[in-house]
Amino acid sequence: MGLLRIVTRRVFIVLNIITVILFLLACANAFMHPGRWRVIALLGLLFPLLLLLVFLFFVIGIFLPGWRRWALISLLALVIGWPNIHSFLAFHVGHSFNERKTPGALRVMTWNVRGFDEFTTRKKGASGHLASMLQFIGGQHPDVVCMQEFINFDVPTDSCDISYIRERLQLPYYFFSRDFVNPRHKYESGVIILSRYPIIDTTVMAYSRPGGFHSTESLISADIRAGKDTIRVYTTHLQSVLFDSKDFHDIQIIKNVDDSILMASKSLAKKLGYAFQHRGDQAEEVRAQLDKSPYPSIICGDFNDVPNSYTYFTIRKDWQDAFIKKGFGIGRSYKFISPTLRIDYILASPAFNILQCRRFPLPWSDHNPVVADMQLASNTQ
Repeated sequence: MGLLRIVTRRVFIVLNIITVILFLLACANAFMHPGRWRVIALLGLLFPLLLLLVFLFFVIGIFLPGWRRWALISLLALVIGWPNIHSFLAFHVGHSFNERKTPGALRVMTWNVRGFDEFTTRKKGASGHLASMLQFIGGQHPDVVCMQEFINFDVPTDSCDISYIRERLQLPYYFFSRDFVNPRHKYESGVIILSRYPIIDTTVMAYSRPGGFHSTESLISADIRAGKDTIRVYTTHLQSVLFDSKDFHDIQIIKNVDDSILMASKSLAKKLGYAFQHRGDQAEEVRAQLDKSPYPSIICGDFNDVPNSYTYFTIRKDWQDAFIKKGFGIGRSYKFISPTLRIDYILASPAFNILQCRRFPLPWSDHNPVVADMQLASNTQ
């Protein structure tokens, strides 16, 4: 019995130390460019699991006499990793979302609409979800809507076009990036900013494409005149992993511990590595643009990366994450692969007070929309 206790204690100590090391490396991912540290970037995807394990080692160690000093190692790791933990979990319990806006507040929505599901559902012989999605957006009464993977058909009779959507949502002002044009099928896609207030200036920045790697949608901005104030709103859609049906099959192989797990893992790791590298570069380009803004600013978009990533920390810098400020939980915004993927964000510069924020779990796109109310701090004094 004494030997078993000694062996168990030693195994606990070794596993505790290994887990703490891996956890701290996953935390370091936030500050190390994934192009130079791909293994660390991949490890960052395991952050939720490692966080859970470190916490369990701490709890177990606290309640077992003689093991408590080793539990302090886990506690120290949690303290060091607090910036990552705080970006991953929002702790505002009981903050309900009030559909009625505070007077003077700006309501902002971001949503990767996946082309309103027009192509995905039509392949299955069904209609898209445009009507349902527009009804939801209109019901939130947003002042600014940022959409990624927005699609605009050139055919006037088709309801999936900018003119129809502007009229339906009563958002008359817009700026559309038109990143991809398909003349054969007469449609174009990209990111778009729709506004209730006048847009007085716009910019667009296409990302560099080193090595011809397929990039994604641009970074665009719109200077919006809301009353006496001018604010700048950005939206973007950063590099996707570009998973295809085979890659999702490989993920299932890994989950099921199939015999071909090694080949599946190598294929996925290669794609993830390329995407990490390009997103890291794009994040630096985005941050450089944000730093140049002369106005109080907001950036909304699909960053395609998790909150403990280099991408997130680089873009956020000293800005506020609306969900972390007023939300609760993990805030999953992407529905597939993992239940912990929050990759859609609303970030605001320090000039704003975040009043409320909510993620809405809806069935129509592979992403969930995020809505936030905010107000310039100067207008609340």
